[in-house]
Amino acid sequence: MTNSFSSSEIAPSQLREQTFDAFRRWGYLQANLDPLGQYLQPLDVPELRLDNEFVPDARRCYASTLGAEFMHISQPERRDWLLERLESPAPAAGSGRILRLLTRADIFEQVIQSRYLGTKRFSLEGVTALIPFLDELLNRAAELGAERSIMGMSHRGRLNVMVNTFGKSPVDIFSKFEDVDPRSILGGGDVKYHVGATGQFPARNGSSVALHLVSNPSHLEAVDPVAMGRARARQDRAGHDGWRRVLPIVIHGDAAFAGQGIWAETLNLGCIDGYSVGGGIHIVVNNLIGFTAEPDESNSTRFSTDLAKRLPIPILHVNAEDPAAVVRVAALAAEYRWQFQSDVVIDLIGYRRHGHSEVDDPTVTQPLRYARIKEHAPLCEIYAKQIGADAAPIVKELHAEFTDAQKKAAAARKKPVLVELPDYWRPYHGGCWQADLEVDTGLDRAAVQNIAEKLSAYPEGFHIHPKIKKLLEQRAGMGLGQHSFDYGMAEAIAFGSLLLAGTPVRLSGQDSQRGTFNQRHSVLIDIENEQHWIPLNHLGEQQARFSVYNSILSEAGVMGFEYGYSRDYPEALVLWEAQFGDFANGAQIVIDQFISAAEDKWGLLSGLVLLLPHGYEGQGPEHSSARIERYLQLAARDNIQICQPSSAAQYFHLLRRQALRKWRKPLVVFTPKSMLRHPDALSPLEDFTLPRFLPVVPESEIADAQRLLVASGKIGHELRVARAKRKDSSTGILFLDQLYPWPEAELRAALASHPAAREIVWVQEEPANMGALSFVMPRLRRLAGDRQVLSVKRSAAASPATGSAKAHEMEQKTLIELALKQRS
Repeated sequence: MTNSFSSSEIAPSQLREQTFDAFRRWGYLQANLDPLGQYLQPLDVPELRLDNEFVPDARRCYASTLGAEFMHISQPERRDWLLERLESPAPAAGSGRILRLLTRADIFEQVIQSRYLGTKRFSLEGVTALIPFLDELLNRAAELGAERSIMGMSHRGRLNVMVNTFGKSPVDIFSKFEDVDPRSILGGGDVKYHVGATGQFPARNGSSVALHLVSNPSHLEAVDPVAMGRARARQDRAGHDGWRRVLPIVIHGDAAFAGQGIWAETLNLGCIDGYSVGGGIHIVVNNLIGFTAEPDESNSTRFSTDLAKRLPIPILHVNAEDPAAVVRVAALAAEYRWQFQSDVVIDLIGYRRHGHSEVDDPTVTQPLRYARIKEHAPLCEIYAKQIGADAAPIVKELHAEFTDAQKKAAAARKKPVLVELPDYWRPYHGGCWQADLEVDTGLDRAAVQNIAEKLSAYPEGFHIHPKIKKLLEQRAGMGLGQHSFDYGMAEAIAFGSLLLAGTPVRLSGQDSQRGTFNQRHSVLIDIENEQHWIPLNHLGEQQARFSVYNSILSEAGVMGFEYGYSRDYPEALVLWEAQFGDFANGAQIVIDQFISAAEDKWGLLSGLVLLLPHGYEGQGPEHSSARIERYLQLAARDNIQICQPSSAAQYFHLLRRQALRKWRKPLVVFTPKSMLRHPDALSPLEDFTLPRFLPVVPESEIADAQRLLVASGKIGHELRVARAKRKDSSTGILFLDQLYPWPEAELRAALASHPAAREIVWVQEEPANMGALSFVMPRLRRLAGDRQVLSVKRSAAASPATGSAKAHEMEQKTLIELALKQRS
């Protein structure tokens, strides 16, 4: 049935508006988007069964090789801005430049294919329009004020982008096919299509845009929050207009965009305070295939980009074999982002000329599609015919250029790849720990008292909650030495001292402003108008910035963001806090691929701190263990620090050490829950004046123990309490506050101070197959010499803890009795 209107029924202006409104809403469903014509056939949309004089023009705007989804955006000014531009004549494209860029992209891939047949490179062929897209995007961004772009992408087309967008030498890229990175011989390094890159993009307005390609593992979308975090850090460094000067770009695959949850988490950060970046450009390099999976196996809807419709952002679908439309969309995306500080999603739809990698034979799984592809000419040839150009001279020139580069790479002597880091990384370094890296972290009493006084104050007329008023009074008393410090106040003093010394502090996590266990209260709230007061931002006129954010309910996205932030703000103390320690499991990819391995793989450092509440208190399997064993399994070559501070002052010194010393390594801190205010874990003011954090806290009550218990965290305090009740004067207790790097010298000294102790017992709350047991025991035995080394722990179990509070209490009591029991 056709919807038609006679001129007697409706005025022409109304008829035009109704026609265009229908195409604005549904035209993308009839757009010509698949270059091979196999998928995305135009749908029969009842609202588009129109027959009037305005249909051809409406179809040209909304159902050609460009399809736009934007009517879901609630803000009318944004919709009007888009429709005005989409319904205007397309600007003329620079066909000569486009042809050259397309030809460079295709010839680059063809030379690799001919010289390194069967070697993985993850070719861009089939979507080489990405190169002129990025060219126009960066040119327009430069005209709008961009000075820098942080780019994340997976491996598809990565080498092509490095050469043809970042300006990397083809010789350098080809050399990666000739030999491995020398670091790989010793177990480091990474494959060529995962490493990062830097470059300078010369814009047509005479400026240049600094480019940074973020290193990325095979987990395709894992780089998304990292790139966003790096962009936010760069923007914060640039000042109030940082969003104008730094452009985030993320290049996705179609199946990954639809399927990987970390991207949905990252997308949701776009408009959240503390995580917004003024909008990012998100390009889906859409091959209409995921490895061997068809589109209907990869996502439940027509377009892989439908996920983005959860937010009020435009989605622009474009046929990758209409380069003029591709370039037009690039300019439109840049202008929209700068106009509205909004994300934009571009669905660049093409195909994949080879298999998932060049060693695959895709004719086995997609025989019909690859029969079409075999007969389908490269885009540079198609476009040359479209514009009536003779591409032969360009092809000959570029083929000679890339062939010559390949020969030079084959003949060149291989050299180690040096990682290019920004100037602000110069004071910091990684590598193995050395004793001369340590710094003093103590403060004098006056400094602690000064900070405590300001932390416990609030403006006159501020209506404080009665419970918080009492808390602040207690904290003021701590500063005066009237009460011992709990962990919450110790943390605040550490933060405050760093801020006054010029070190920015950024903390984020679920409920981090208050703290999961009601321990922090970094943001005070007026109970009458809900105005906020952050004492840590009112310590002194020249202090650094304190930022604390309640994050979205995400682990992978937010942790990845904070890791990225720490990568471009090394002088700041950047912390991510789990609501409960085991919640970090949701970010295991970020931990495995970035936090623990980035230095080894890519030579990239980070000082990110993970705060993971840990301790067995009868709260069940999911709220007990932060999975210490997993972090220790990742520990090697001094890549990370793993600590469990046993007192408030130890936590204070640990945080200050992380910020003040120039050794930049991720720090995993197993923080307390019930011990946050436990008398045995509190610290007097004098402990804050001590010089440094103690990796091993020695026995302080028994001079020459007959037995030594070694523990980490809460169980050590429970052992001390039980020992006191028993009036046991022969058992010493050592706290292992730093598990990695293993404090060999400190623990040897602590053991040696009790020469009469013939038995050393490692005690842990966790089951035998969890916790630090398998890591600690062989090291303890090595240090113990001829002394017997035993362990007390729960029996091995599949689940970390019991769900019964009574069963937990019985287990814990038994554990402590066994540990303190004298053996004959």
